[in-house]
Amino acid sequence: MGAWFSVDAEMTVDVGPAAASDDVRATVDYGVVAARIVEMCTKQRVNLLERLAVELATVLLGEFPCEEVRVRVRKLTPPMEGLHATPGVEVTRRRR
Repeated sequence: MGAWFSVDAEMTVDVGPAAASDDVRATVDYGVVAARIVEMCTKQRVNLLERLAVELATVLLGEFPCEEVRVRVRKLTPPMEGLHATPGVEVTRRRR
């Protein structure tokens, strides 16, 4: 994208096994999720926040044991004079 942006990812996960065992192997390792997001955001160039958000949501849902994922991508330094907000998009994807 050529600009600074932020990504928030929320995943719906069954936390029962992890709560019972207190073992990170029984849940989603959020460090691994964060590393995957950084990898995707730095190895490819996209023009639209929409494309990045959909690609991130699709990959996270496909690679991690979650039922739903919500991804928000915001452009922190938009090249728009007079804009006093942070433009962004949010997408939600569910397992079928």
